[in-house]
Amino acid sequence: MKNCHRIKIFYLIVFSVFSSSYSQEVLTIENAIKIALENNFEIKIASNNYNIAKTNSTIGNAGMLPTLTASVAANNRVQNSTLTLQNGVVNALDNALNNSLNYGVSLDWTIFNGFKMFTRLEQLKELEKLGSTKLQQTIISKLSEVSSTYFNLVQQQQQLKALDSTLVISNQRLALAQNRFAIGKASKLEVLNAQVDLNTDNVVLLKQQEVFQNTKTLLNKILARDLQTQFNVIEKIKVDDNLKLTELSDLVEKQNPQLVSLLLSKNVAELQLKQIKGDRYPVITLSSGYVFSETQASLGFAAATSARGFNYGFNAALNLFNGWNQNRNEKIAKIMLDNSKLTLNSQRLELQAQLNAAYQTYLTNNQLVVIENKNEIYAKQNLDITLDKFKIGTITTLEFRTAQLNYVNAKVRNSNAQFQAKLSEIVLKELAGIINLD
Repeated sequence: MKNCHRIKIFYLIVFSVFSSSYSQEVLTIENAIKIALENNFEIKIASNNYNIAKTNSTIGNAGMLPTLTASVAANNRVQNSTLTLQNGVVNALDNALNNSLNYGVSLDWTIFNGFKMFTRLEQLKELEKLGSTKLQQTIISKLSEVSSTYFNLVQQQQQLKALDSTLVISNQRLALAQNRFAIGKASKLEVLNAQVDLNTDNVVLLKQQEVFQNTKTLLNKILARDLQTQFNVIEKIKVDDNLKLTELSDLVEKQNPQLVSLLLSKNVAELQLKQIKGDRYPVITLSSGYVFSETQASLGFAAATSARGFNYGFNAALNLFNGWNQNRNEKIAKIMLDNSKLTLNSQRLELQAQLNAAYQTYLTNNQLVVIENKNEIYAKQNLDITLDKFKIGTITTLEFRTAQLNYVNAKVRNSNAQFQAKLSEIVLKELAGIINLD
């Protein structure tokens, strides 16, 4: 009786903990996605990288604007100096002062460099788009991770409820066995078997609770919030079973972030080749400025001089020969462009193959959901009939235990089937570049 009392106390504790967990605030998938968008570190880093690319995309960075420089230089010397004139007269002075001061503003402007500056601006715009696409790719990837982790929790929560219900049944079975043993209608073996099965069910429950809590911690980490934050998730998994392969295939071609990134990378490679070809043209630079200069010399023909005013001019330079480096650079750029095209085509084929395989898995999993749902209904009916027969003693303990385990396994398989179907949906939407993954 002491053991029985201890068991009851133990289960009261387990059930109290279990029930309290269900009284926690429910975290919806929509809120989880919102928190991830606000907090996730990888999304923030990708956003910062996009802002860098956006900030770099300017006409100034492309070299289309002039440079304006202010400068000042002063030099002072104290020397023992000797000056010999053409008539042979020698002038000497100890500690002669020689001072100079120059300051002004200069402007340099490259007005032509083989159209490289315009090509560079186009390249910077493409790099900005690439940064935006990589941000989108990171968002979709992390939201996919949030969704899969979230619905994994839903599945585990469903399994916990299934195990909770089987514990109730196992407790009823133990109590029934003890009552039958007390009136001499059951053996001690039947009581012991019931106790062992009850403890076994409890072990399974405790392990499942551990997995549930660890998955909660994982989701909190993805959401970049306090790892100890307690919450529960929704009760059911809703699967979008209306996805069409042709529509998904079109979306992959149009908006899959990986494919779009490779397309932009190809464009960047094309513009890089144009820039290199621009080195065959002359570079023309305008220069101007306003300069003030002043010198003082204790020994010399002029004791002091000063000048101020504008200066202007231009410079033109053309590369005639640089050791065939121009041809080499163009050849390498063409090969890199060809590689980018090959990579793009390879990735397009790979994504379509992944899509077709994932869609077949999606169809299979949706069919399994229907089957497993029916199996759960049948297993529940079988358990109810078996329980009634067991209460009146018309079936054995083994038959009842088998029906009980069949019901639990059916619920677990049904829950897992729904989860796998949801995962298939998430994979398809991720491939199609759909941000809304709930």
